Amino acid sequence: MEQTGSFPVKLYIYDLSRGMARQLSSVMLGEFLVSYLHTAIVVHGQEYFFVGEGINKCSPGGTPLGEPDSIVDLGFTEVPAELFTEYLTSLAESTYRGDTYNLFEHNCNSFSNEVAQFLTGKKIPSYITDLPSEVLSTPFGQALRPLLDSVVINPGGSNITGQR
Repeated sequence: MEQTGSFPVKLYIYDLSRGMARQLSSVMLGEFLVSYLHTAIVVHGQEYFFVGEGINKCSPGGTPLGEPDSIVDLGFTEVPAELFTEYLTSLAESTYRGDTYNLFEHNCNSFSNEVAQFLTGKKIPSYITDLPSEVLSTPFGQALRPLLDSVVINPGGSNITGQR
C-alpha cells in the first residue's frame, strides 16, 4: 500500500573528530576547521547514509556514533517510502556502490546532498560539502591525501541491498 502525504526530511550531522578538528586543525592544516563531518538523511523513520559498504540504514541515531551533534530540518517530501526505496536501490547498484566510496570526492556528504535534492529540491549546507576541498587545499592535507584516500568511514547500520 503506497503512502500519500508529506514526510519530514532531516539531515543528521555527526562530528567524527569529536572536537579534535576544532583543537588541532589550525596547527596541522594552517586553517581552522570546526570538525570532520559525517551526514545522513532521515526520512520515513529511518536514517540513510553512504559508507564503504554502500548505502546503509538504521533507526535514527542508531549507529555507534550515537545521537547526532546537530540536526538540520530540510523540509518535507511528497516521495512515498516505496518510491524512495526503489530510488535508493537504484543508487546502491550504480552511483553509490561500496567500491565507489572516496573520503574526499564521493562520500556520505555527497550522498546526503544528492538524496536531499531528490526528496526536497534543496542542497545540504555548503559548509559540509566544501569541507573536503578545504582540507585538500592545505599543504598538510595534500601530504596526508595518500593515507586519507584509503580511509573508509563506517558507522554501522545495515546495507539496503542486503549485501556486505
